[in-house]
Amino acid sequence: MKESIQKLKKLVDNSHRIVFFGGAGVSTESGIPDFRSTDGLYHQEWRYPPETILSHTFYKSNPEEFFRFYRAKMLCPDVKPNAAHLKLAQWEQEGKLRAIVTQNIDGLHQLAGSKTVYELHGSVHRNYCEICGKFHDFDFMLQSEGIPTCQCGGHVKPDVVLYEEGLDDGTVNGAIRSIADADLLIIGGTSLNVWPAAGLINYYRGSELVLINKSAVARDLSAGLVITDPIGEVLSQL
Repeated sequence: MKESIQKLKKLVDNSHRIVFFGGAGVSTESGIPDFRSTDGLYHQEWRYPPETILSHTFYKSNPEEFFRFYRAKMLCPDVKPNAAHLKLAQWEQEGKLRAIVTQNIDGLHQLAGSKTVYELHGSVHRNYCEICGKFHDFDFMLQSEGIPTCQCGGHVKPDVVLYEEGLDDGTVNGAIRSIADADLLIIGGTSLNVWPAAGLINYYRGSELVLINKSAVARDLSAGLVITDPIGEVLSQL
């Protein structure tokens, strides 16, 4: 076991209020592409740039193209939780981990068994009619064609935060409370490029900060431990 992993193990063993803050890199080992890596969604060919398609303006002005992209690139029905998801769920069951704060919308943390998950950018597993508010599940969206339509005739919108949309206040407040109360904050699988989500780590008051990410992050963090390996590979050793 490498020295960095040994140090991480000691930190985890001595902590009882761990909070994990994660991004796309947590799910890449499950086969979900991230947005900014070399082979991520932002580097794949499409009729419009993904940043444009995944905006509120585009959703309203060109919903057919929005949903064509959404079904093809955002819905991944066959993916499974990886070692990182499973280890975090285990820590929660053992009473060591208080919460997961995630920028991902894939629902893999819950599929792995995690209960307290603050999904800053929403979830592909929740969809609602913009007229009557009726809930529609993942399979409804996957099997729909064109613009998903409710029985009442309203358009069904994914409960995900698009560009130009604000984060949910309740989710943000819950994430802030958890981060502020943590005795160990582990940041994993994120380059901390996405705001305001990345700014939430400023609420951490503890002395131990761990960063696990394959590439450099966008901010100068005073992390006591930095590990540049895939997060599933790292957590599976603990």
